[in-house]
Amino acid sequence: MNPDFAVARRRMVDGQVRTVDVTDMRVLEAFLDTPRELFLAGQDAALAYVDLDLEIAPGRHLVACGPLARLVQAAAVTPNDVVLDVGCGSGYSACIFGHLANSVIALEENAALADAAEAAIAESTISNVAVVRGPLVDGWAAEAPFDLVFIGGAIGVIPEAIANQIRDGGRLIAVEGQGGAAVAKQWLKQDGRLVGRRLFNCALPAMPGFAKKPEFVF
Repeated sequence: MNPDFAVARRRMVDGQVRTVDVTDMRVLEAFLDTPRELFLAGQDAALAYVDLDLEIAPGRHLVACGPLARLVQAAAVTPNDVVLDVGCGSGYSACIFGHLANSVIALEENAALADAAEAAIAESTISNVAVVRGPLVDGWAAEAPFDLVFIGGAIGVIPEAIANQIRDGGRLIAVEGQGGAAVAKQWLKQDGRLVGRRLFNCALPAMPGFAKKPEFVF
């Protein structure tokens, strides 16, 4: 028997999203209107609304809804924003942003995930998301500058290429660090440089390629 996804989606919003202080009605409606099951392959669709990070490719995850919703709310997306979603995976976060923004560039370097994202987004009701393929650390200069850059996994560094693609006055939302030291942060671009501030404790699976390089100690 197939799960009743509509009921499961409502329960997810009530039990996983509202309970972590997500109160923005536009964000809540975006999560209610986005069929998360479309973004998981085959039988994994039955797991769409569990409160877990779900592996969708080696080292890549569809992150749990609670942390994602808090990050989306912190991004304060406006209807005029042009968004770059770095590491969109199977496209779920990009579809969420599509409900909130003017347009979304969903960047993915894993070919199978990019194909899955295109198919899932096409099956959804969203028409303002474009999936593009390329190295995540390079961002997507062809559509820059962006009002908002979102990185969908924990990072150690912000690549210079991505920093350069944020418009002055724009922002970047990501989780910095791992484990107990991980925090969600917002960086604002002011006079050509990024200025970060801590938002809340938040742990996400690491985004490959964004680790901080080891420092030499003498």
